[in-house]
Amino acid sequence: MRIALIGYGKMGRAIEQIALAQKDEITIKVCPEGSPLDQLTAERADVAIEFTSPDAAAAHISYCLERGIPVVSGSTGWLSDFERIKNLCLEQEGAFFYASNFSIGVALFRKVNQYLAKLMQPYDTYNIGMQEIHHTEKRDAPSGTAVTLAEDILALRPEIKSWHLTSEQEKSTKAYNSLPIEALREPDVKGTHEICYQSDIDRIRIIHEAHSRVGFAQGAWQAAHWLKDKKGIFGMEDMLNMQIQS
Repeated sequence: MRIALIGYGKMGRAIEQIALAQKDEITIKVCPEGSPLDQLTAERADVAIEFTSPDAAAAHISYCLERGIPVVSGSTGWLSDFERIKNLCLEQEGAFFYASNFSIGVALFRKVNQYLAKLMQPYDTYNIGMQEIHHTEKRDAPSGTAVTLAEDILALRPEIKSWHLTSEQEKSTKAYNSLPIEALREPDVKGTHEICYQSDIDRIRIIHEAHSRVGFAQGAWQAAHWLKDKKGIFGMEDMLNMQIQS
């Protein structure tokens, strides 16, 4: 498969290693030290894999869809544009795969999170909170994965109307209608997400801790191959044939 990489940071390099080991061809690298975006064409790539910044992701995805290039994106922090991208994909009869996290372990963790949220519905004596920890270079906070996990909880707990970014000092404050998310940035952390249900008498916690970027890169590469010859908008639950409740 001919793969275009849009963004050539840590994730782009990790994806490149996996792709080359599997005998794929990296035909173009769109990045400041590589090729400009306008050199990416459908003739040069069967699929594009996009990992860039919140302020650039939507433009990159639009560019690919407008030119008939299937695109896989793992950029976070741009989802205010998601409906526009969705409509563009449908108008162009294109192929778009988005995940805030490509780890299969995180996809399973998301399922566990949904199941626990459903189990806990009758027990309003528990306060729900979330903490996410990432490396210091991560630009968005909370992480896209944390937002996805929070939105899954909100879908199953209608009494919780929103989520909000909080601090260590505020974590003990009960917010009846909002889910607090604490976002920490520490050196060389690949990604940790914890969801906690706290009462006066006990605490229930579920945690996912990533040890390497390899799982994320492997999932993105797998998504690129899975997307071949498809039309529409997809996510991890489609690729893994996993029924994610909403």
